[in-house]
Amino acid sequence: MIRRVLMSCLSLGLVACATPPQPPVPSPQTAETPVAPPAAAAPAEAVPERKPDLAPVDLTPVPFETARATFVRDTAARYGIDPAYIEATLAQAQIRAPIIAAMARPAERVKPWNEYRPMFISQARIDGGKRFLAEHRAELLRVQERTGVPAEVIVAIIGVETSYGANTGNHRVLDALYTLAFKYPRSGDPDKLEREVRRELFFRDELAKLFELGALEKLDITTLKGSYAGAMGMGQFMPSSYLDYAVDGNGDGRRDLFNSHDDVFASIANYFVKKGGWVRGGTVAVPATLDAGRDELNPVDWTPNLDMQALAALGYRPQIPVRAGGALATPITLEGSAGKQYWLGFQNYYAITRYNLSKMYAMAVFQLSQAIAGRELPPA
Repeated sequence: MIRRVLMSCLSLGLVACATPPQPPVPSPQTAETPVAPPAAAAPAEAVPERKPDLAPVDLTPVPFETARATFVRDTAARYGIDPAYIEATLAQAQIRAPIIAAMARPAERVKPWNEYRPMFISQARIDGGKRFLAEHRAELLRVQERTGVPAEVIVAIIGVETSYGANTGNHRVLDALYTLAFKYPRSGDPDKLEREVRRELFFRDELAKLFELGALEKLDITTLKGSYAGAMGMGQFMPSSYLDYAVDGNGDGRRDLFNSHDDVFASIANYFVKKGGWVRGGTVAVPATLDAGRDELNPVDWTPNLDMQALAALGYRPQIPVRAGGALATPITLEGSAGKQYWLGFQNYYAITRYNLSKMYAMAVFQLSQAIAGRELPPA
């Protein structure tokens, strides 16, 4: 879950730590993809997904010492953890200036699809995905059979997030979450203050859940490494998503998203099924046309809520047959190299957007999965 944090981090409890491919290095690691460069965010969407009404938040500044003491007291009570242990662990945490700087960086311009796709889909990444799938075919096919999530989709997520596990982040998770929980950067813009406070509270809750995760999974949380936003493992799960969606894929009684491929594959699939409502055998997306003179529909979220008849009435027509009768979809518009591209995204496309709310992220994962499976890519 993969850099500056997108609003999807707040909605999903997962950071999608995707970064563009890097030049080859002797010891291959590609950045949340290749070796060691700092993580960076995928571009955000021009039109954000609709957010539910949020409870009011107190914007009154709270001194660091007060906020920290309250955190220790509340976390101890909430999870039954010895407050002395929490204090001793936090005493080892460091406020890291590079994390503050990374989070404070202004968002890059929103790239069009024809510039965005090459950052995540290259021949090297496709070939790497094919090798990774071949190496772990047996484990992936077991998960595919059990959950209905195709092996190539699971591999594509890992490829986009961490270049097949080559770079899962080099920040200590405790430091990342401690920094963002208590020193989230402030822009000084009063119009942004509420969002900044909410983000700080989000990371404070993730820090609390890190303590819960350590207690449940018997992890030494002072040793865990991840992204600068605190996402962990090959699939880049935030602590809350680790707690809610990670599963024991190999039956050893643990949920290990750092070292167990079985657990990683099963957990990503479980996230898609439980969080996104993945449909076994369902379509992800199909290219479409829009009748001349018709206005394109730009939805505020990616919920599939229009059937083929309703889409046809709006001028959208799939370019390939849609197998499922009564299937619901949402229109997607991308800025391609030869002009606008129109697609219809179904429930399984929506499921990918639960990992990262960006429509382009979801399309990149889908198309990378198709290329890994040996299918021809459409033009960018």
